[in-house]
Amino acid sequence: MRYPDLDIDLLRCFATVAEQGGFTAAGNVLGLTQSAVSLKIKRLEDVLTRRVFARTSRRLALTPEGEMLLVYARRLLSLNDEAVRRMIAPPVQGRLRLGVADHFVPQHLAPILARFARTYPDVHLEVEVGRSHELRAACERGRLDLVIGKRREGETAGTRIWTENLAWVGAADADPRRFLPDAGRNAPLPLAMLPPGCMFRDRALATLSRANIPHEIVYVSASLLGVIAAAEAGLAVTVLGRSTLTAGLAEVAGLPSLGVAEMAIFGDAEGRSALVDPLVGFIRESLAATVALRPAA
Repeated sequence: MRYPDLDIDLLRCFATVAEQGGFTAAGNVLGLTQSAVSLKIKRLEDVLTRRVFARTSRRLALTPEGEMLLVYARRLLSLNDEAVRRMIAPPVQGRLRLGVADHFVPQHLAPILARFARTYPDVHLEVEVGRSHELRAACERGRLDLVIGKRREGETAGTRIWTENLAWVGAADADPRRFLPDAGRNAPLPLAMLPPGCMFRDRALATLSRANIPHEIVYVSASLLGVIAAAEAGLAVTVLGRSTLTAGLAEVAGLPSLGVAEMAIFGDAEGRSALVDPLVGFIRESLAATVALRPAA
């Protein structure tokens, strides 16, 4: 039996609708009318003979088949974009010393940069992973060319590239809500955090203080992996971007909202646009295929 080929254009439309949460929003991203988006989704469903969205008067949701397709669609789109870029993108070469905040999708960063190196073999990329404020200080001293790091609320420095929801997280194999007062626990909420200077630490402490929730830091590590390990072990609760969650972590309900975090590029991005633009575009597309981040407006 010969199976039908999937149209990349239809898959891109489908993935955009899923990520934007609706036909109108997806149309705004793709430059299409709502009816044109709806027609593309219908064509895709006709090819697959399956419904990919469950439509109700209140919301649009993926069907089980749609959830399965979205995984494949992101992989296919990423591979398509990488192949097209490799074939037709203008040659890019040079040296770029890049600092990347450890909170920036750590489990995805190395594979993404490895693929970038294969796609742009003439770019000599030197990467240093660390804490945002330390990397930005190194950039100001001239030791790094660019930094992808966190931007504090209200800050205008740098060029925003992503926003991401923050979440309280704890061990997935033991209900992390056991730490909350309504679970009968009288002790303060135990926290695992990076050292002072971390924006996520400051946000967590301020949020808990405003909500009058007793808390104490019981574990401090200079490494994000150390903080994650403490949370996975059930020692404490911590704060992470949703893209950073591992299989050993689960979100903790019942704590106040932490809002979003902004990721931005700091340094002379305009002066190095020939190198920066391909890198940022590559990271955006790769992350869109793997994690639920929201592109900056």
